[in-house]
Amino acid sequence: MTPTESGAVVGDDGLVRCPWGDRPADYRRYHDEEWGRPVAGERALLERLTLEAFQSGLSWLTILRKREGFRAAFAGFDADVVAGYGAAEVERLLADPGIVRNRAKIEATVRNAAATVALRPAGGLESLLEEHRPVRRPRPATLADVPSSTPDSTALAKALKRAGFVFVGPTTAYAAMQACGYVDDHLVDCYAPTG
Repeated sequence: MTPTESGAVVGDDGLVRCPWGDRPADYRRYHDEEWGRPVAGERALLERLTLEAFQSGLSWLTILRKREGFRAAFAGFDADVVAGYGAAEVERLLADPGIVRNRAKIEATVRNAAATVALRPAGGLESLLEEHRPVRRPRPATLADVPSSTPDSTALAKALKRAGFVFVGPTTAYAAMQACGYVDDHLVDCYAPTG
């Protein structure tokens, strides 16, 4: 892999990617197929928020490699099902090697599922996120130009917390905005199409 002036890399397939998005193969798939692409629907959005919350303090690669385990553990991110999880389900998940076994994050997922259900009369999770979609801005020139949080992600985090969500600070909210295509932080010379 050969770096470009911006820090992007030219992969063995000849495509220019963000430096984190070429290797290993899990990162390449995520970079090429998902990251920065628009996501819609309650389950998909709840999944992204959940995975970003679980990633806090860990490698994103760990989360990607356990993604199917998370989907199985949290009923495909069906908010109605997960909101009904009680102490027995939490204990079961704490013993599940297919996910990150962190009690606070598991309990936060149950609470966030309940908050997702409670949002439906007001338009739902998608509506709340759309209200905080930032103004489109140019793609960053280098990784140094990619923020870890923004005033928009701070406002989104506050709105989510008001709606009953937890584990959604400004950095997690910004990572979710990236994962859901609300911001496009692929480097300017990355081949990935704009969302």
